[in-house]
Amino acid sequence: MRLAAFGDPKYPAVSKELVQRIPNAEVRSAVRDGWSTRGLGRRKIPCRRAKEGVPVMSDWTPREFTVGLGGAAAALAWPLRAAAPSTKIRPSVFGGIQVGVQSYTFRTFTFEKMIAAMRSVGISSLELWGDGKAHPLHPMRQSEADYKKVRALLDEAGITASAYCTNFPNTVTEDYLDRAFTGCGLLGAKVLTTSCEKSIMDKLDQWAQKYKVKVGLHNHWNVDGWFIQAKMDPKANFESPEDWAEAFKGRSEWLAINLDMGHFSASGRDPVAFFKDNHRRIVSIHIKDRAGDAEHTNKPFGQGVAPITAFCKAMKEVKFAYAANLEYEIDENDPTEGVRASFEYVKKALA
Repeated sequence: MRLAAFGDPKYPAVSKELVQRIPNAEVRSAVRDGWSTRGLGRRKIPCRRAKEGVPVMSDWTPREFTVGLGGAAAALAWPLRAAAPSTKIRPSVFGGIQVGVQSYTFRTFTFEKMIAAMRSVGISSLELWGDGKAHPLHPMRQSEADYKKVRALLDEAGITASAYCTNFPNTVTEDYLDRAFTGCGLLGAKVLTTSCEKSIMDKLDQWAQKYKVKVGLHNHWNVDGWFIQAKMDPKANFESPEDWAEAFKGRSEWLAINLDMGHFSASGRDPVAFFKDNHRRIVSIHIKDRAGDAEHTNKPFGQGVAPITAFCKAMKEVKFAYAANLEYEIDENDPTEGVRASFEYVKKALA
């Protein structure tokens, strides 16, 4: 690869000021002396001509550009299209749909381990569930400083928090709500998702309007084994379209739907038809596959009966504007490979 050099007639000159701001000594020398680094990179970056005094280098590689000119580009606001650091995850958007993951999937992972897994798979969007033990971010147990630290970790990796998930008790206080909605904002999320009961809808609506944050109410299949074991009240929780309609009656549109299409399918309902009719009120999707047996066992994507492919086509058709989050509940000790296979399955469905 040929780098622009002083006095080279094939390339515009590089200013001395720019060269001195290049942090990497080898690349700085290469730019100054016209040194050839052919073979160091693997693919090319198409760059456009900038202002006078900035070199045209149509065959710079991502690593050479990032390592060699990252500091100078930031200092001089160099208008190149390929200026993103190579360590950040590329946006996981396919068919116009943001594909993410619900962090309950990685419920046994620390934040660092989860981010490493997401980087390995290539997922750039996260619905962050904060109520677990391995990567906790709970409104009443963690501080604002903790939220900021997590935000910094996500930013460094190129991960966007599409939503913050925390489950509110019926006894939720004003302080609890303030801390939760503030934490959501500190993460940069515009959506808060929650599994809760209908008795707190007035409070949730009031705080959602106060903070201008959409609240996605999450559904379950109310005869799941864990639901029965916990002795939860089916009438107080969310499973059917009628449950959401009851919660929304007389309240603002800041209350919305977090549709778990796998649970919805397990309950004997059609998630594709419901999505088509209600996508304007849906602010978060959980994608999972469940079997057709009596327990509707969680399955690897494509091995159950949940209509994942048809659902993805429906999202693409309406240009769904929020995140579609993989929620892979199998292999909790290390779901990484299962998530990778699920990610590829959804990408193919959205192609």
